[in-house]
Formats: sequence, structure tokens, C-alpha cells
Amino acid sequence: MRAALVAAGLATLLALAGCKDSPSASGGASSSAAAKSVSIATIEQQAKGFNVGAAMSARVVYVFFDPQCPHCAALWNSAKPLKSQARFVWIPVAVLNGNSLAQGAALLAAPDPVAAMDSHEQLMAEKRGGIVPAGNVDAQKEAVTRNTKMLDGFGIASVPTLVMKQGDGARVQEGAMPTDALARWIGAQP
Repeated sequence: MRAALVAAGLATLLALAGCKDSPSASGGASSSAAAKSVSIATIEQQAKGFNVGAAMSARVVYVFFDPQCPHCAALWNSAKPLKSQARFVWIPVAVLNGNSLAQGAALLAAPDPVAAMDSHEQLMAEKRGGIVPAGNVDAQKEAVTRNTKMLDGFGIASVPTLVMKQGDGARVQEGAMPTDALARWIGAQP
């Protein structure tokens, strides 16, 4: 019994190791080698996500998130006040546990992904496990799997991860941040 509890605790810690609560130590664009391999063109052409915010904004922020990540939930709430100043593209990945894939697929399949995400986050906050897919979401599961492979291919192992075009390359930030810090990072007003 004790061994099972220790194993369960260790599994939880390992799962959350991929979930960052704060920005990288640099506080700005990630300086890791991984940031150099991130391709905005690849994200634009291959990632499957849903848009939140100003559809025609010049500021486009790609957010790789896991539906089971509490820090991704915090970033979701931090981004809401900025939705008139940027377009956030939320790209679900499955890195934390067995529920991540189905929940990411459910969000992509939802007629209103923003409302579905709000509902999901409310259920998670209430410790009710999050949303459950309605119907067949196999195509969306494949999309989440491709998103996850893309993030892994960039050499990034944590969520949330934000990516934004900067010059000819990409600016990358791993970890959640409050609204004012996020506003500064994207060049918007808090």
C-alpha cells in the first residue's frame, strides 16, 4: 500500500515537471538552443488550435498548453484581459497525463472552443476532472498528437510555452505569468 502511494506521488511529480508555473529565469525570450529551432512557419502551417482575441491583430501569440496543466490555466486567465490587443492561438498538447489527449481533442472539436475552455477550467478548479469529449474526436486526437510531436521537435519539454514572431525568428517563453508581465512580453498595454 505504501509503495503504491509513493509511486503515485512520484508519477504526479514527474507529470508536473513538464508544467511550469513561472517564466524562465531570463524573464524574456528563452535563450535556450530550443528557441532557435522554433519555426513560426511550421506552427502556422501545421499546428491545430483555436483563436482567442483580436482576429486581425498584428500581435499573434501561439500558446502550447496541456489541458491538465494548472499553470496553463493561470495563463489562460492572465491572457483574457489582453484579448482586445492580441490574437492568442491556443494549441493543445498532451504531455502530462492520460486525460490530456482526449480533453485537448474535445476543445478542438467544440463548436465554441473558448466557452469549452472556460467550462473545462471551471471543472478543473472544482476538482471535477475537466471536460469529457462528446462524440468521436479521433481526428482531433490526431491533431493533438501532431501538436505534441511539434513541441517535442522544437526541443521544448514544458507547458505553457508561448511563441511569438520576432524579426526573422521566434521569441519563446516557457511558463505562466501574470497579466501585466504577459502584456509587457507581447508589447501590449496591461
